[in-house]
Amino acid sequence: MIESNERKNCLDILFHHKKYYYDAPPPQLLPLLQKTKESYLLWYNYYGELPKLHRYSLGLRIDNLFVEIIEGIAIASFLSREEKRPWVAFAIRKTDTLKILLMILWETKSLDDKKYIALSFKTTEIGKMLGGWSGQLSKQNSPPKGREK
Repeated sequence: MIESNERKNCLDILFHHKKYYYDAPPPQLLPLLQKTKESYLLWYNYYGELPKLHRYSLGLRIDNLFVEIIEGIAIASFLSREEKRPWVAFAIRKTDTLKILLMILWETKSLDDKKYIALSFKTTEIGKMLGGWSGQLSKQNSPPKGREK
């Protein structure tokens, strides 16, 4: 039999790496990715409350759009400037579609006013941030203007 003190020491050695892992700070996300994640978490709270009629149709599609937007932003964040533009444009298209589907949920009374306002405010912020990123990429990738005489 292993004495209780010895057993504790063995367990401390075996699980020391897990303690270190949990003490580490969470990774830092891009502000846009952080905002999108927060919006998704808000949506996730509302998703289960949707009527069954829309939960497995529009609700599921909205859920998938959020994941696609997060994926597009995450992919773009690791690419070179030239390669970012199509992924940022992808995320913008998905965000626009997301806004329309949220509006449909609200108009069909499947999403109440308070929840719709909270989600649409966040998705509008995401859209503005994506638009700013797209504009910045367009300026950086455009050829320099020649001097006029």
